[in-house]
Amino acid sequence: MAACSSAASGSGAGTPTATASSGTSAAQLASAAFAAPAASGKQPAGVTYNTGLVPTGAKATIKAKAKDGGMEITLAVSGLRPNRMYGSHVHAKACGAKPADSGPHYQDKKDPVQPSADRAYANKNNEVWLDFMTNAKGEATMTSHVTWAFRKGQANSVVIHANRTSTESGMAGMAGDRLACLTVPFS
Repeated sequence: MAACSSAASGSGAGTPTATASSGTSAAQLASAAFAAPAASGKQPAGVTYNTGLVPTGAKATIKAKAKDGGMEITLAVSGLRPNRMYGSHVHAKACGAKPADSGPHYQDKKDPVQPSADRAYANKNNEVWLDFMTNAKGEATMTSHVTWAFRKGQANSVVIHANRTSTESGMAGMAGDRLACLTVPFS
């Protein structure tokens, strides 16, 4: 089980703040409406595992661009529960029929101990944290900047979680249940 699948809420310290994009425009990497997982075979690009918190038909878009020697990643969502905090991270594997199929968080420097809950590895500088609060319409946009680029083939989805990402010792990176997943070809 990945660190972020454990139910825990954190202080939110270190969570990236929304930033305005500048320079060249970001490329859209993926966009989909969330659907229920397929019974077998290929999965939809956007999968919801909890239709109460990420309803079927809710949408997510991921954009990315090179910036300041690193990457700027933007998540935009609509159709989610209004006025609610969600956690969100880039994960190693593509979305699957089960929430755990997306694997652990993508980390620039991999923690040798998995699931990773060590603040030296599970932090906003070594992972992509895209926590967000929806507005009254159930919409939100969050941008995170990291100073590195993804390794080819090792970052393949964005997972929306039930809680804000924890920064507490022994709980770092955890954000509760995996509610939905968007398959994203980051490299």
